[in-house]
Amino acid sequence: MCYDLRFPELYRKLTYGGERPLDLISVPAAFTHTTGRAHWELLLRARAVENQCHVLAAAQGGRHRNGRRTWGHSMIVDPWGEVLAVRDEGPGVVIADIDPERQREVRLQLPALAHRRL
Repeated sequence: MCYDLRFPELYRKLTYGGERPLDLISVPAAFTHTTGRAHWELLLRARAVENQCHVLAAAQGGRHRNGRRTWGHSMIVDPWGEVLAVRDEGPGVVIADIDPERQREVRLQLPALAHRRL
């Protein structure tokens, strides 16, 4: 799903395709170092804000046997776009509290999703 992160309509469909909106989107990826440095955090924060949900992004990082370098920076982003936790590179775990009340507040304060018409 690396390249898929660039298509907001996919995440909108995932978030609002069921009976009720999702609270969390999980994004596994292996962005290259070049595109990751430029776009990884920006795109994750955008997907969180536009869908008003938490985003959990697990990312490969480091140099690989074939010489390819991936960006890493696994992170958790809240519905307002705030990065709650990040792991730059290397093995590790990213942990953050996911607050359902915060998500509810964001959706009430900025009811953009309730106002959208297609």
